[in-house]
Amino acid sequence: MPNTAVTPARAGRNPAVANPRSSKAQYRRLLTGFAPVVIETSSEHRRAPKTVEALMEKRTRTRAETSLLKLLSLLVEDYEQRHYSLGEASPLETLRELMAARDLQPKHLWETIGSKGVTSEVLNGKRGMSNEMARRLGEFFHVSPEVFIGMSSGKQ
Repeated sequence: MPNTAVTPARAGRNPAVANPRSSKAQYRRLLTGFAPVVIETSSEHRRAPKTVEALMEKRTRTRAETSLLKLLSLLVEDYEQRHYSLGEASPLETLRELMAARDLQPKHLWETIGSKGVTSEVLNGKRGMSNEMARRLGEFFHVSPEVFIGMSSGKQ
């Protein structure tokens, strides 16, 4: 998933959406296509982040797409909190668990962490993580960056 914040343009207004009625109709179409419900199964969990990723990759989103993105992000977060409790895991264990939960490979983090080599060193416990890396990973996984902060002090 790209490291993109969801922020609507101009104080909550998306200039690309001229007619609020057409936005509501588009949102209904989007909901029909995805039919968001509380995520209960791992197969539902695998599907939702793919839709979130597709929406996040869009350079510009309509108001309806942004609304769906926010809703799906909440549903994914809820499922992950119920099924992948992080407990007392180390930052490295947390990173590995988040990757496994989303079926991610190290290559999916290259852009977020910085490079292939740095990603490999971090995942192998040979390199700590800067506060900036922790911030970017927090945005990427939609969690507090603090879950990764212990890695910067060498904790595994």
